[in-house]
Amino acid sequence: MKNKSISGNFLLDILQKKQLISPDEIEKITNIQKHSALDVQKIIIQQEILKKDEMLLAIAEEIRTNYVNLKEVEIDPGIAALIPEEMARRHQIIALEKQDNTLIVSMANPLDVFAHDEIKIRLGYEIEANLSYGEDIDNVLNEIFGGSSEDWEKVVDKVENVEVTVLKDEIENDEDISAISKSEEAPIIALVNLILLRAIKEKASDIHVEPFDEKQLKIRYRIDGILRDVMSLSRKLHLPVISRVKIMSELDIAERRLPQDGRIQVNANGRKINIRVSTIPTVSGESAVLRILDPSSILLELESLGFSENILPKFRSLIQKPNGIILVTGPTGSGKSTTLYTALNILNSKEKKIMTIEDPVEYRLKGISQIQAKPKIGLTFAAGLRSFLRQDPDIMLVGEIRDKETAEIAVQAALTGHMVLSTLHTNDAPSSVVRLIDMGLESFLISASIIGVLAQRLVRKICPKCKEEIKMTTKTEKILRNNGIELENVKLFQGKGCSNCNGTGYKGRVAIFELMMITENIKELIGKNATTNLLREQAIKEGMKLLKDDGFEKIRQGITTIDEIVRVASA
Repeated sequence: MKNKSISGNFLLDILQKKQLISPDEIEKITNIQKHSALDVQKIIIQQEILKKDEMLLAIAEEIRTNYVNLKEVEIDPGIAALIPEEMARRHQIIALEKQDNTLIVSMANPLDVFAHDEIKIRLGYEIEANLSYGEDIDNVLNEIFGGSSEDWEKVVDKVENVEVTVLKDEIENDEDISAISKSEEAPIIALVNLILLRAIKEKASDIHVEPFDEKQLKIRYRIDGILRDVMSLSRKLHLPVISRVKIMSELDIAERRLPQDGRIQVNANGRKINIRVSTIPTVSGESAVLRILDPSSILLELESLGFSENILPKFRSLIQKPNGIILVTGPTGSGKSTTLYTALNILNSKEKKIMTIEDPVEYRLKGISQIQAKPKIGLTFAAGLRSFLRQDPDIMLVGEIRDKETAEIAVQAALTGHMVLSTLHTNDAPSSVVRLIDMGLESFLISASIIGVLAQRLVRKICPKCKEEIKMTTKTEKILRNNGIELENVKLFQGKGCSNCNGTGYKGRVAIFELMMITENIKELIGKNATTNLLREQAIKEGMKLLKDDGFEKIRQGITTIDEIVRVASA
């Protein structure tokens, strides 16, 4: 690292003027400098001509600034990271404090106007500069950024050509808003780009950036619903990686005490990908989760989602009805949004006005008016849904029915001739009725408005490239018998693991479904406040397949395994 401290001649003039150094000592320093690569400050300290603090205090007084001994102050890494590592090292500068639009910094040379100008132009900050010893600045930068740029180059070897361009959220076309520099901050940018591109390539739904202990930073991907370790990095990379993610999602890089949420839109090798970012402080440091939202995944036909021949025609008939409420239920990550978006994609036409209110809006659908819920300013699901009724829509989607008010407005919309699609967090289809009653909705309103409830889960599919038939065990025979499966007609398969599935035996996911049609008999039971068990029994009599039944059908077809159905449907 080339030293950027105040020039030797200027320093010697100051010290001689203040009578802190004699002519003989100046001659000694000059002779040593001629035969070594040491700078004047280093020579003075090594030769014990002056103490470091004494020398730097004299310089600070002469140039009318303050001297800061970095060994005696606590540096906030979040503030320090406001100046990119490459720039900080090049100018030997470190940010100490942020006040509005001003950065209070320490520099080896506070008189370096080029550093002031570059920070103002590139980062938009005014600079209030203090003096610190250059070597101390380098040491602090190493502690914060984890060594030099060369150290990071080893971590991200051969990824300097990764193509990820950050786009502004409000831009609708593919215009590049900010190109990524391949020289400045290139190593950490390349590392984060590599993490993103690898996740997209492996079709991960989430990226987890987690500092588990003082030594390592874990990068995990959720692939096909299961978390997998993909990288174990030096803990020194924790702050730079989190800071880079925050910069990309336009979050407050200096705020590390509170959770933050943001969004990134990137062009990754020609594909536009949306990424939802959530950061949260933990006892080990900030953790981040990046949800990858690939718009191409929703342009599906219902058959592609996994609907069986028994359920598909019934669900098609539901979404074609002119009015009523259709609920899709299941836990987080069960594919509810994909099912609803696919249904909207089928229903979308020039003859119909479709409006949605979501939190958040995960995918953009052409020809559909989508609204982001903002509870902090009063734009709740209920408020949005109430406003929809004055917008003359044919079809409405509300992200989730969470409370009585939203449920009542959804019912009002359905009873006045609108189709309403929504989600509910219940374990199965019949439970949704009891859940709405628990919210305070009258049973007669439920029976009059809801026309169908679809429960779903996602199960992993057997990898087609390493799929092989396996023999039944005593355990699998018992599971099949307990679920009424005739063993003579069943062949079991599994994936033995290959490069295509990263050794897991699974590749991709498919949904299993449970569809409860609200028939006259079901309506009568709802009106009588029947229990979930009674509703389930009646629905089964009328042809409803349970989640596990649909799952076992996919086992028969060689799509998935018994272990998967047991895992997600508690068979």
